[in-house]
Amino acid sequence: MRTCYLTSLFSLMGVLTAQAQQISGTVSDQATGQALSGVTIYVPEIKKGAVTDTAGHYQLTTLLSGSYFIEVRFLGYKAQTRRIRFSGDTPTITNFQLSSDVSQLSEVVVTGVTRNSEIRKSPVSIAVISKKEMDLNVNNNIVDAVLKGVPGLSAVTTGPNISKPFIRGLGYNRVLTLYNGVRQEGQQWGDEHGVEIDQYGIERAEVVKGPASLIYGSDAIAGVINFIPITPKFTNGHIKGDFQTEYHTNNGMTGTTLGLLQNTNKLKWTLRGSIKKAMAYQNRYDGRVYGTAFNELNFSGMLGIDRTWGSSYVYATAYENLQEIPDGSRDSLSRKFTRQVQESGNDDIKNRPVVPDAELRSYSINPLHQHIQHYRIYARNRLVIGKGELTGIVGLQQSVRREYNHPTLPEQAGLYVVLNTLNYDLKYNFPDWKGVEATLGVNGMSQHNQHRNGTDFPIPNYRLFDIGSYVFLKKSLGRAEVSGGIRYDTRAWNWGDFYVRTNPKNGFGQPTFAPDTAGATLQFPSYRKTFTGMSGSIGLTYNLSERVLLKTNLARGYRAPNITEIGSNGLDPGAHIVYLGNRNFKPEFSLQADVAFLANLLAWDISVELFTNTIQNYIYQARLYDANNRPVVIVPGNFTYQYQQSKAHLYGTELSVNYHPPGLSWLAVNNSLSFIRGLNLNDKLIDLNGDAARYLPFIPPLHTRSELRATVSRQVGPFTNAYARAEVDAYGDQAKFYGVDQTETFTAGYALLNVGFGSGISNGNGREVVRLFFQMDNVFDKAYQSHLNRLKYFEYYAASPTGRSGIFNMGRNFSAKIIVPF
Repeated sequence: MRTCYLTSLFSLMGVLTAQAQQISGTVSDQATGQALSGVTIYVPEIKKGAVTDTAGHYQLTTLLSGSYFIEVRFLGYKAQTRRIRFSGDTPTITNFQLSSDVSQLSEVVVTGVTRNSEIRKSPVSIAVISKKEMDLNVNNNIVDAVLKGVPGLSAVTTGPNISKPFIRGLGYNRVLTLYNGVRQEGQQWGDEHGVEIDQYGIERAEVVKGPASLIYGSDAIAGVINFIPITPKFTNGHIKGDFQTEYHTNNGMTGTTLGLLQNTNKLKWTLRGSIKKAMAYQNRYDGRVYGTAFNELNFSGMLGIDRTWGSSYVYATAYENLQEIPDGSRDSLSRKFTRQVQESGNDDIKNRPVVPDAELRSYSINPLHQHIQHYRIYARNRLVIGKGELTGIVGLQQSVRREYNHPTLPEQAGLYVVLNTLNYDLKYNFPDWKGVEATLGVNGMSQHNQHRNGTDFPIPNYRLFDIGSYVFLKKSLGRAEVSGGIRYDTRAWNWGDFYVRTNPKNGFGQPTFAPDTAGATLQFPSYRKTFTGMSGSIGLTYNLSERVLLKTNLARGYRAPNITEIGSNGLDPGAHIVYLGNRNFKPEFSLQADVAFLANLLAWDISVELFTNTIQNYIYQARLYDANNRPVVIVPGNFTYQYQQSKAHLYGTELSVNYHPPGLSWLAVNNSLSFIRGLNLNDKLIDLNGDAARYLPFIPPLHTRSELRATVSRQVGPFTNAYARAEVDAYGDQAKFYGVDQTETFTAGYALLNVGFGSGISNGNGREVVRLFFQMDNVFDKAYQSHLNRLKYFEYYAASPTGRSGIFNMGRNFSAKIIVPF
């Protein structure tokens, strides 16, 4: 009741203190002065927008007195951002002139900062990937769609549909994945499934490189990826939408989506449904790779209102994925893939039957597969209180994960866990005071994991409660902008004794609890512990000129150990690894320094970023050996790993140089380079294993990317915004790897040529009615292995008749995509 009273009071205060405003103007080409129609004008804070008419005119109404970022976007032109302050009831007239460019330095972001802010003004390294860029890079999943546009971002993969994001050599729980600002909770510590997000419903992705613990707390020690869904921006009241379909030749992947949205100026809503399916992918060495087919289904929706007092939005998503589980078993001579037909105790890996070709070319999912479901509902609210604002997020999500790994009883799940999470985030942005922007916030989550009718129990049932509070300050001092803050976090773990005994009906394991523990084994003794940590950052952005600036940031990150690191004691059937946790772990703390030079010149867009990151209590996996130095085998056919802690150091650089020749506004030459080195500072381990232990696992090799892109922004006949592009994606040798127990091995470098072209097609009235995208990846059908591809290490034989070991990445792939906006 008190909450209702406070909400009503805050709403009344907002109505009484706010005055509605109007802003209008024109948008034109800077070089020719010609009016531009179809330009998007958008105010991110209040999610309100407009489109210029044939005379280049726009108008936005019912804005509150205050300060806003206004975004102006048009394909083929540099995105322009301007902060506008106004008060009283006099309409504001603001005109924009756009220049041909593709620089993203003026993009407005919300991730990792207090209010909407430009990338160029944030001392934290931030990158934005728009839907336009993601459409140009056709991919099998949302993570891969973002990778090419962000130097320093990589992914550990297990087939085309499983990509775990890594930022500057750190991943899993060290990268916090957000969906519209809500942290994604879906057993992200595991290897064998991807991010549960519909790639077709994403409008843009924002990537923070470096510790973001200040805003988000634990699990953001490496950075943040925020996937922002499509929302309606225009207020004409018409129902709009898009239909999209695509096809990939390599694995026969088909994807189809239908989205609807409307903004009546009183109510906003969206609906979307998507479906993807694929058979096993192929390359010229392995043929089709058994166990990599998938089927995916997504539904999402939003309902919201914007008023003078603020806004309120409710979002819901539903995700379902049937994903096969590859294990890499083969016939020793023919190298054809085989499949398991007996349970692990009776299974002879060297005498499994060969998988028929017809099954490899089928969209049907084989009996040994994962069934991943993820459901989410959350509300985002914004309340104007005078010149300040209060924002709040509360959400519920459920992750259901089943892994079917019993060939003699295929309907019996081996792993069956349900993870329920309550997320909350409350933040107050104080009014500007003498140029100082201040934010006070608190956020966290409550979580409960429970096993259902499974037979494998790698982690216990557990409860988690997490809370953290922070203060963030930002001040402009002439050419300089200083920002920073401090945060304190608490995370509490709790579970009771967890026993396992044999189920007499099927002979597999089943959980049991006191007092009914006769004949059972105590697999997870009770545990209760609280982790705390202090984090913070301070940064400076200095404008050497309007187009050249320097940035530096120093941040301390914090991460509490995740559930597998402290509590695991069992087989993860999807990973084929028995994991053993360590109950005595301490939190990880990092100290990272970043320095960046950015230049947005007339013909050049240059970015140079350097970082160094030292981590205390770094957690990693190490293979377990007995007293006679022999590998410990707990479950036959599966490895045994135990988590360890040591000190680690990572450093590297990211470089982007984009050239736009003067007078050739249609041409762009884009280049990027990423270099990361990860050092394991565990002296004891190095003394025992030498150079094999000197480096950290999952460190990507030197990566360079060069793209030549031609874009015709004007209409030519029925064709609009036509483009053609060619890129070389190259990776160097990785000889600096974690080689203890052959955990990783040397990976040879490779270069891939990718090409693409496309265009919009307009009707007689000049309105675009369809967009076409065509792309060919790996044009020369290069056979290669990525260092971060887990399938590289799926090998059961010490020697191969071909001289090759493990599974190779995807071969040549031609894809076609059609988008029909309406």
